[in-house]
Amino acid sequence: MAESHRSKPSRWRLSAIVIAAVLALAGASAIGYGLSDQHRAPEPAPAMSATGAPSRSPGPAPAPAATPHGMSASPPVSIRIPAIGVSSAVNEVGLNPDGTMQVPQPGPHYDQAAWFRGSPSPGETGPSVILGHIDSARNGPSVFFDLGGLKPGEQVRVDRADHTVATFEIDLVKSYPKSDFPQQTVYGYTSQPALRLITCGGSFDYGTRQYRDNTVVFAHLAEA
Repeated sequence: MAESHRSKPSRWRLSAIVIAAVLALAGASAIGYGLSDQHRAPEPAPAMSATGAPSRSPGPAPAPAATPHGMSASPPVSIRIPAIGVSSAVNEVGLNPDGTMQVPQPGPHYDQAAWFRGSPSPGETGPSVILGHIDSARNGPSVFFDLGGLKPGEQVRVDRADHTVATFEIDLVKSYPKSDFPQQTVYGYTSQPALRLITCGGSFDYGTRQYRDNTVVFAHLAEA
């Protein structure tokens, strides 16, 4: 059953400010450790402006008018992305003591997706944020290794703790430099239920032991 979301905009704007500050420092954190050349993750098209130059903050494609109303709050428990064979439990992450966003740590949950609990739950009004590692030097490709190969129109299904399923349709898949990450485009408040999937991408910086880019999937709620 849908619920009233009159208080959501102000609540999410405050959360978005926190996330923007976090990402300005951490570049969405290091969610990948780099692989040798025999493993190459698919790369989405780089974000470009109308002139063909790299764009700082291209907006995602607008969600259709028929997007369902927001669902009540309920944390995600698993995620399925049929087009790239992803089926993973979804854990929760928050903020570290220094204000940076947590990511799945080495151990049994490293290769599973994680929902940032400072964002709306999937299906609520606003952009829900789920992140995952691209790979690890020890174990190779991780849960979101193939994220950059997704295409508009493909689906993401999120199972929630209240036994409902939020089905999202992908609008856009883009790659952004971590040094110029468009926080407002990715994390800014939306008046409809939305989903953001995030992992690392681009070339690997062996000095910092991080990938230079982030891959971001933009999706809207298609079925609740």
